[in-house]
Amino acid sequence: MLKVSEILRVKGNALFTTTPDTPVTVAIQTMSEQDIGSLVIMEAGMLVGMLTFREIIRHMHKSGGALGDATTIRGIMDDAPVSVTPNTSADEVQRLMLEKHARYIPVMDGGTLLGVISFYDMAQAIVAAQQFENNMLKAYIRDWPMDSSETEGEPQAEPTKS
Repeated sequence: MLKVSEILRVKGNALFTTTPDTPVTVAIQTMSEQDIGSLVIMEAGMLVGMLTFREIIRHMHKSGGALGDATTIRGIMDDAPVSVTPNTSADEVQRLMLEKHARYIPVMDGGTLLGVISFYDMAQAIVAAQQFENNMLKAYIRDWPMDSSETEGEPQAEPTKS
């Protein structure tokens, strides 16, 4: 069964964090420059929230499109993000993502942030796992051993009389 730790190992360990007092305009700039959809919000070494484009868009809708330099992440972040551990199964992550409408889920080992699993990471891991399984099944079928009972039941050519 595929685990979060395996997905993180394949994904790599690039991780982007910031503090809740960072201006949203700075967060948007970072997210744009790094081509990422979320930032993990840390304070005093603890996970305190997640900021995704969803929260930014909601805030812009509520404020009539204005952000301003005074708007900080603390005011718009998701301050209760669902998180998983490295031992969480990929099936459970899928369920959580669908149930909570979460495109990004932090991976925590106790109080230590290990990474973030995105919806894209999950799709990529599932496709890779299915491809691996498909290749293994094809190899198994191709190398299927024939036992003597299978060859005995096959029709044999009758000798011709001349």
